[in-house]
Amino acid sequence: MSYQLELRHIRYFLAVAEVLHFRKAAEMLFISQPGLSRQIKEMEDNLGIKLFDRHNREVKLTHTGLYLKEELSKSLKNLDTIINHAKLLEEGKDGKLSFGYVGSAMQRIIPEILLQFTKNYPSVLFSLKEMDNNKQIEGLLAQDIDIGFVRLDRIPRGLESHPVLKESFCLVLPKDHPINTSTFKNLSQFKKEHFILFDPEYSASYYEKVMNIFDDSGFNPIVSHNTIHAGSIYKLVENNFGISIVPKSLISETNSNIKFIELNKIKQRTILSAIWNKDNQNPILNNILSLIKKQKII
Repeated sequence: MSYQLELRHIRYFLAVAEVLHFRKAAEMLFISQPGLSRQIKEMEDNLGIKLFDRHNREVKLTHTGLYLKEELSKSLKNLDTIINHAKLLEEGKDGKLSFGYVGSAMQRIIPEILLQFTKNYPSVLFSLKEMDNNKQIEGLLAQDIDIGFVRLDRIPRGLESHPVLKESFCLVLPKDHPINTSTFKNLSQFKKEHFILFDPEYSASYYEKVMNIFDDSGFNPIVSHNTIHAGSIYKLVENNFGISIVPKSLISETNSNIKFIELNKIKQRTILSAIWNKDNQNPILNNILSLIKKQKII
């Protein structure tokens, strides 16, 4: 059995059921009273049930009509909620945004962006996952993530990027290493040291930039370990397995077993960029990109 009901029938019925007066309900709905009566009669005929008892000027809900009023009121409220939620999704004020990021982006950049963004969009849910640059590229192309934060000089066609942080590099040394900020002259002082570096698979272009630092310093480093996590680098350094070079944003103020020397006199800088798929239709993405593009690049 099919019922030829439309949303207007339900709204008309609920209006009459609320005030139990056809003329008043018609005025509330901005339609004529005869037109409203026809719509209610059409609804009753389509459903094969009687909704109202009419006696002279008195209108009462039937037992069935009372049941429908209670249930349809709930359903219509749910429908309004669903539609309003859909509007928020369309405007990017609600929903979910998935982030991929390299570890250094979580030190300051991403928290600052999220704090600012949630002031205007408190209902948005964020999914955050640390990923190497290549995994982020794969995720963005497949639209498994909405936005990434990478250290790459080149990106594939179909993706777009915006720089958010330009920074210098830092040496990472054990706390008792004889060289400190006052005795440091240049990187060649460390040519006999073992280096612990980010794995080239983490980012080939980033690794190449670090290698350029050594080239300019006139020696090839002794690379004893490669890893993809800053925490692993710091643990190895503090246990005297070697020293390292990391972006300045990875300076740790909580680990007293290591120390940092900023390499601010060399020409190399590393850039952290936000990156996204230009075909991504998530409206929240456009809103957060508007915020990111307003940020001053440091």
